[in-house]
Amino acid sequence: MTKITRIGVTFPPELLQDFDSIIGKMGYESRSKAIQDAVRLFVSERKWLQQEPKTEHTGVILMVYDHDVRGLESGLTDVQHHHTDIVTSTLHIHIGERDCLEAIAVKGKASEIRHVSDELATKRGVKILKTVVVTV
Repeated sequence: MTKITRIGVTFPPELLQDFDSIIGKMGYESRSKAIQDAVRLFVSERKWLQQEPKTEHTGVILMVYDHDVRGLESGLTDVQHHHTDIVTSTLHIHIGERDCLEAIAVKGKASEIRHVSDELATKRGVKILKTVVVTV
């Protein structure tokens, strides 16, 4: 059996209230299990950033942007075309009058994925960008 380590964690009251509400609706039986799952998710989302830049990964860059920003769509397309060695596919979804969501499938070295993610995130008109990767 795996050894368990007990730790103490402090929360602002509002955050703990929101957390308890969400895990209650999800059906968690204990805070401990929910916190373990949250930490696992945090670690898996960040671990690839700490690995060797040459480690191969695959994942998705998820981006919401304002398609009315002049030149943004062509700029986003240019970035993807410039990195065809790691961009394998793109899904475009209209989510509102002005907003679009793109899911860009990527496969390559961590440093390359980071570079493309940063290049897209810094474009004027990009509202949200999240990169999710797994080690291949």
